[in-house]
Amino acid sequence: MQTLLKIHKDLTSNLKPWIRRGLMDEIDWNDRLIGIKGARGIGKTTFLLNYAQTFGNSRDCLYVDLNNFYFSDHTIIELADEFFKTGGKVLLLDQVFKYPEWSSELRYCYDNYPELQIVFTGSPVMRLKNENPQLLGRVKVYSLEGFSFREYVNLKAGTDFGKFSLEEILENHERICAQIVSKVKPLAYFTDYLHHGFYPYFLNESDCYEALLKTINLVLEIEISYLQQIEHKCLPKLRKLLYLIARMAPFQPNVSKLSSEVDTSRATVMNYMVYLKQARLIHLLYQNGDSNMKKPAHIYMQNPNLMYLTNYGGVEKDVLYKTFFFNQLGYKNNVTRGKAGDFCVNGDKCFAVGGAQAAPGAIWAKDMIETGSGQTIPLWLFGFLY
Repeated sequence: MQTLLKIHKDLTSNLKPWIRRGLMDEIDWNDRLIGIKGARGIGKTTFLLNYAQTFGNSRDCLYVDLNNFYFSDHTIIELADEFFKTGGKVLLLDQVFKYPEWSSELRYCYDNYPELQIVFTGSPVMRLKNENPQLLGRVKVYSLEGFSFREYVNLKAGTDFGKFSLEEILENHERICAQIVSKVKPLAYFTDYLHHGFYPYFLNESDCYEALLKTINLVLEIEISYLQQIEHKCLPKLRKLLYLIARMAPFQPNVSKLSSEVDTSRATVMNYMVYLKQARLIHLLYQNGDSNMKKPAHIYMQNPNLMYLTNYGGVEKDVLYKTFFFNQLGYKNNVTRGKAGDFCVNGDKCFAVGGAQAAPGAIWAKDMIETGSGQTIPLWLFGFLY
């Protein structure tokens, strides 16, 4: 335990910079069991450590990585028991999906240590709330997304802009834009955000491309292959499918053609696409009213940064803009293929993104304008939704 406490102290003391993600204010920290899902590389560990820092030097809180060798001959239950009996109140468990019996042991801790709060992180591929009867009705699950454009601007420009709901943007975008533009030039940051602003690698001034490439390979090799129990020999086919999607996205999928190029069955290709979506690598866009069990109308990459992994000569701006819009609105809204425009949001709002003009009846998310008017709204402003 002393070793774990020392590791906790070292990590929280040396963590720079301190970042308060928007999700920090959305979580009900009174809940006893909180799960935070998010793609690899998105900043889940930093999020937990930032929360741990709010406790200062107090021993009330303990951060533990489930990769620690401590768990070679100890259990989560043993850790929770000792921590609670020595005065601990908040236990932060990172990467629980790598611990075989994590769900049953968390259930035991929930039932037997009612005064102990447990916050844990895991892969978006793992089974949690709805698919895990052990934790049903006990765990409150949240999703940590990559940096929104708002968060990126705040970090880069030193501003403190709050988020806006979709309804606020639609009704008051002219006033909101005027307030923002009076303090910062958002378009000065937009291109860089599309290239490397979604993942936190830019904070350390590292090679964002190399860091992201390593992350994607780890997602394929560990999280998808391990959690979905895909044989190692099938990994090259999964990787090739992702490569093909990245090269063509956004596109209307021909599953038969994809299965031929990947050299696997249609059913396997459909399963792989679902896994890639769960891992936050791609987005599947369905026709409004269609079931998610059907073939998607279009496939997008999950965020604009991923478009640069295979498109070495650059990415078409129109593709980046549509991917950005889908990504920023898809976090908390139902986005489908619209009959008018490019997207239908929440079943009743049609949007056209970028382009020279908007389709009749559609709201126009227009690129490269600071402010809009009427049904024409600056595209960048939709990055202020979270």
